[in-house]
Amino acid sequence: MDQTVKQKINKLMDQHQVGTLATIRDQKPFTRFMTFSHEDLTLYTASDKHTHKVEDINQNPSVHILLGNKDISFDHSYMEIEAKAEITDEVSLKEKCWNNHLHEWLEGPNDPNYVVLKLTPEKVRFFEEAGSNPEEFTL
Repeated sequence: MDQTVKQKINKLMDQHQVGTLATIRDQKPFTRFMTFSHEDLTLYTASDKHTHKVEDINQNPSVHILLGNKDISFDHSYMEIEAKAEITDEVSLKEKCWNNHLHEWLEGPNDPNYVVLKLTPEKVRFFEEAGSNPEEFTL
């Protein structure tokens, strides 16, 4: 992957922590808003292990993520990411991903129901703006 494009992708990930995560449930897509952090191109998001998305990922780890374009003007960068999801309760990742907004769903970083979804991109389509030709990468 070209370093310039990788920098654009990382910058977009830095600027947009909220996006959508789609899983497959009953052979149909199911999408929800999530908050994301990242390390290089790998995305992370917190979840309760008793949610439908965790159940969906256990059945099919293929997910789709949409990040970017924060308003309806469509002149902002965005990207579509096809990824493989992994459910982990690794302590260092749980500590890294924890923030106080999660108290609405989880008791704290040591909550036994708290897991992290590690989302490893397989394909990224980066758009400078709506209607532009995407820069597409298979990883």
